[in-house]
Amino acid sequence: MKKKNILLRICALIVIIGYFSGLFATSKAYAKEDILTITQNAGYQTNELYKPRSSIVIEAQTGQVLWEDNPDLKWNPASIAKLMSAYLVFDAIKQDKITLNTLVKATDSDQAISQIYELSNNNIVSGVEYPIKDLLYATLVQSSNVATVMLGNAVTAHDEAKFVHMMNDKAKELGMTNSTFYNASGAETGSFNGYYKPEGINQSADNISTARDLAILAYHLLKDYPDTVTYTSPTQITIMENTPYAEVLENHNYSLPGLAYGYEGADGLKTGSSPTGGFNYAATANRGNTRLIEIILGVGDWEDQEGELQRHAFGNAIFDYSFASYEYKKVLSKGDNTVNEEKITLDQDFYDVVQKNLEPTFALSADKLTVDNGLPQVSSTIAAPSVNFKYAKKLKALQQSALLKTGKKKNKLSTFFVNGLIIIFGLLFIALSKLLKKAPSKKIRLFFTLGTVLTLVGIGLSIYTIIVGPWI
Repeated sequence: MKKKNILLRICALIVIIGYFSGLFATSKAYAKEDILTITQNAGYQTNELYKPRSSIVIEAQTGQVLWEDNPDLKWNPASIAKLMSAYLVFDAIKQDKITLNTLVKATDSDQAISQIYELSNNNIVSGVEYPIKDLLYATLVQSSNVATVMLGNAVTAHDEAKFVHMMNDKAKELGMTNSTFYNASGAETGSFNGYYKPEGINQSADNISTARDLAILAYHLLKDYPDTVTYTSPTQITIMENTPYAEVLENHNYSLPGLAYGYEGADGLKTGSSPTGGFNYAATANRGNTRLIEIILGVGDWEDQEGELQRHAFGNAIFDYSFASYEYKKVLSKGDNTVNEEKITLDQDFYDVVQKNLEPTFALSADKLTVDNGLPQVSSTIAAPSVNFKYAKKLKALQQSALLKTGKKKNKLSTFFVNGLIIIFGLLFIALSKLLKKAPSKKIRLFFTLGTVLTLVGIGLSIYTIIVGPWI
C-alpha cells in the first residue's frame, strides 16, 4: 500500500514538473524584448517616460505582423488621420472625379484657417487657385490642416460632413474595426475657430484609432496607391513654383534620410501630435525586396517636445529589429519542387516572409501551399500568401490520361473517316451495278454484291467504333 502511494506521488510530481516546464518553454518561445530595451540597445538615449503606449510592425506585401506591443489600444492618432484623407483623394483621382492638376480656389475661410497659429498649416490666399498635387504635398509633407480641408472640399464639393462620413465608410471597408473619424485632418474641429464645421458631427471629439487599424490603412494605401511615397518622402519641397505664392515646405518625419534620425530606406509616411495623443508616427521603409510599415503611438507627453524626436528613435529601433529578423523573398520557384517529402509542381514562383537564417517550413492543404512562419495577419480581411500546386504524380497521371484521351479521340475520328470511305465505295459499286445495263449479268451481280458487302461492312465497323472504340 505504501509503495502504491509513493508511486502515485512520484507520478503527480512528474505531471506537475512537466506542466510548469511546458509553461516556461511556451513563455520563453513567445517572449520578446521590451521596446524600450531594444531602443536603448540600439544606441538611442531614451527612458521609460517616452516609452510608446502602442506599436506594431507589419510586412507591406503580405500584411503579416512582425512585431506588436499593445496594438489594439484605442488612441488619438492626431495628424496620421491625414493618411485617410489622402486615400480618399487618390480614390477620387482614380474615379476621374478630379486630377492632380485640378485647381482648387481658396475661400476666405481657407485663408482664415491658414492663419490660426495653433494649427500646423501652410500659407493660403483667398481667391488663389491651388493644384491638387500641391495641396497633397502640403498635407503630407507640411501636415497642413487647411490643405487637408481644401482637399476634402474638392472631393465632396464643399460638403465637409460628407467627407468625414466617407472616411468612416472607408475605414469599415478596409477592416479598421476600432476607428472613428470626426474630422479630416486630425485636429479637433473646435480648434478651427468656426471656419471648419462638419454639420451633425461632434465638434469637440478626437479621432480614434489603433496601431493595428492604422497599419491596415497604410497597408492598403501603399498597395492601392504606391505613388503615395512620392508625397511623403521629400524632406523639403517648393509648391506653387513660379508664382507669387511659392512656398518651401519642411517635412517633420526626421527618419527620412538626411534628417536628424535619418534611416536607410525610409520614404514615408506621416507624423502626428496632439495634447491628448502625445507624439505619434506612421512610417514605411524599403530595403531590397522587403518593405515594412510601422505605427508608433503615444510617445511621451505633449508638454515635453522631446517626444517629437524620441518617436523616431523607437521607430528606427524596431525597424532594425524587424529587418534583422525577417525578409520577404522567393521561397519556391515555379515548376517541380519537393516539399514535406512530397513532389509537387507550382504554377508560379512563390514569395513570402521568412525568418532570416532559417529554412522555411511549408504546409500543404488541398491544392494550396503556404509558409508555416507563425506570423499572424494584421487583419482577417487580408489573406496569407499562398500558391496553387499539384502533386507531381497526379499531374503526370492527368497529363498521360489527357494524352491518351486525345489520342483516342484522334483515332476515333480517323476510324470514322475510314468507315465512311468504305461505305462510300460500297454505294459507288451499287450505283455502278445499276448503270452498267449492257454489261454481262455476272459482272453486274459482282458489282452489286461487292457494293452491298462494303456498305454493310462500313456500317458494321461504325457501330463497333461507337460501342467498343477505334478498330485501327
